Amino acid sequence: MNSASSPLSGARKLRVGVSIFVRKGEQSLWENGIYQNCIFLVMLLMRSPLVESTCLVAGGGGGEPADAKKFLADSPVPLIDMNEAANTLDVMIEMSAQLSREWVIAFRERGGKVVSMRVGNDYVIDIERMVFDKSHGLLITGAPYHEIWTLPEYEVTCQPYFESLFRCPVRLMPHLWSPLVLEREAAKLPEGKRFGYQPGRRRWRAGVFEPNICMVKTSYVPLLACEAAHRDNPDMLEHVFAYNTFHLKEHVGFHGFARSLDIVRHGLASFEGRFPFCQVVASDVDVVVSHQWENAQNYVYYEALYGGYPLIHNSHLIGDCGYRYHGFDCEEGGQALQRAYAEHDANFDAYRRTANALIAQLDPESDANVALYTDAIARLFDPS
Repeated sequence: MNSASSPLSGARKLRVGVSIFVRKGEQSLWENGIYQNCIFLVMLLMRSPLVESTCLVAGGGGGEPADAKKFLADSPVPLIDMNEAANTLDVMIEMSAQLSREWVIAFRERGGKVVSMRVGNDYVIDIERMVFDKSHGLLITGAPYHEIWTLPEYEVTCQPYFESLFRCPVRLMPHLWSPLVLEREAAKLPEGKRFGYQPGRRRWRAGVFEPNICMVKTSYVPLLACEAAHRDNPDMLEHVFAYNTFHLKEHVGFHGFARSLDIVRHGLASFEGRFPFCQVVASDVDVVVSHQWENAQNYVYYEALYGGYPLIHNSHLIGDCGYRYHGFDCEEGGQALQRAYAEHDANFDAYRRTANALIAQLDPESDANVALYTDAIARLFDPS
């Protein structure tokens, strides 16, 4: 590798890779948000004035680039393997696939810079997996990263955690999102189905999309918010679809919780599996009811807002978008749901304008976001 000692000194531009988990067999960009995050990051890097070329790097799951041919058919950049990355890149951003300590050390010895981009609430995930004897999450390999990049939503729980664990600077970076992947999925909808909020329904169908695999995003508060709204106005909700809960239906605790709710006893709620967001909202959902704990930036928020769907949420990081309640206050969540039902159709145009302003701030190709990431890359070579 011919290292670029400082991209600010007139040396050649940089070759930058982003790791992505590739396994053998079928994969989907909709399995989790991190795969889309990889796509959005390389979209940004393609516009950086410091970057000559960018690529995705297959790793982590035993798969080869050939295994991702369908999975990454629409990727704007090529996919290479770890060996090629080691010999050709100047900067490696660990994101979806974790890099081994040995690989990082060898890459650094050749002059490369290594960043770990942490886009999950690793503190909570790691604690849960240790306490409840689950398979590991983040591995503490001792890999010598130059920097950790993470998101504003993790400033409280994860920034000090990462600083202590990795013994290197931690930088908060903008969250990125583009409707590109969503629009491609929406284009595949069957005839007669269209992504986007449809005003005028007398009773609303609520969708709850929390993954229920970690306590930072679960269905409990959204279901209780729907319950509170239903108790106040029994004619408002036609149905409540709790997605990503099918695996919980036979759990004694969840079963007892669900059976205590009027929305279940009155036959309004059902517990579903996992499906792509745009497919189910196009058919069955009028309002998205959500909850998070220290995880206030979520793609499902942006997808709902982009489609004009009323979003009931407790996030402090999406400005004036949607209908906000605070913390774990499910009663206030029910009030926010009722306010949305009363106001959304009449205020739809203003709602869309507010949402579009947020979405523009998330754009991976915006000048502001490109400049911020470009500056962070430059500082890897010249901290001053």
